[in-house]
Amino acid sequence: MMDIWWLMPLVAGVLLALIGGPLGSFVIWRRMAFFGDTLAHGALLGITFGVLTDINLTLALIIGSVVLALLLLPLERSSRLSSDTLLGIVSHSTLAIGLVTLSLAQGIRVDLMGYLFGDLLAVGRADVIWIVAAAVLVGALLIWQWRGLLAVTVSQELAEIEGHPVQRLNLLLILMLALIVALAMKVVGILLVSALLIIPPAAARSLSRSPEQMVVLASIAGITSVLAGLWASFRWDTPAGPSIVVAATALFALSLVAKGVSARD
Repeated sequence: MMDIWWLMPLVAGVLLALIGGPLGSFVIWRRMAFFGDTLAHGALLGITFGVLTDINLTLALIIGSVVLALLLLPLERSSRLSSDTLLGIVSHSTLAIGLVTLSLAQGIRVDLMGYLFGDLLAVGRADVIWIVAAAVLVGALLIWQWRGLLAVTVSQELAEIEGHPVQRLNLLLILMLALIVALAMKVVGILLVSALLIIPPAAARSLSRSPEQMVVLASIAGITSVLAGLWASFRWDTPAGPSIVVAATALFALSLVAKGVSARD
């Protein structure tokens, strides 16, 4: 019988990969990869807030990511800087501020390596409960608003003409992304969280013929990466988070090979 400590990381990783498939697909379609990085880096401020105020760190991570996402939306609209420049400034600034603040905090010890590169094997029952709740919520919202989110992704102008609430749908996607990014940090860490969102959908994109097919294949690729990464971590005693990303990268490379072979045929 499988030990409970083995089961918790497995359930957490699979659930995040499952819900990361559709969210990551929207990230690729909308070219929001850098946005996910910025949310992950900014979430370190949430950890700092949680440590200094002694509240639940998972809740602090979620609050930090959501607040940053809500601040970035109007900031992007009003700033004269290009989007990638603004996100680059905010991303690295928040990461640096969080690291400096934590280093100055007296008598407080935080596993920075765990947050930077993930610590999937340290996931506990409480973390899994958070992830299950988030996966159910985000999954339900995606199913409910799928057509609207897809319409806005294709063309915001046409979606508005068709009667879709464009601004609310954009905000919904950002908030769902912030929630999953915050929770995925426990699995792959701040520095690799975008990879878990981007690489599986990128692998699925070259093999898909419709948005729905890409979402399904992206989730399958993500789950496969988690399983392969966990196996490699136990087999060769490598870090779980980076091992998952390496497995996802290998799948992406295989998808390119498969696409090349099918193109020749």
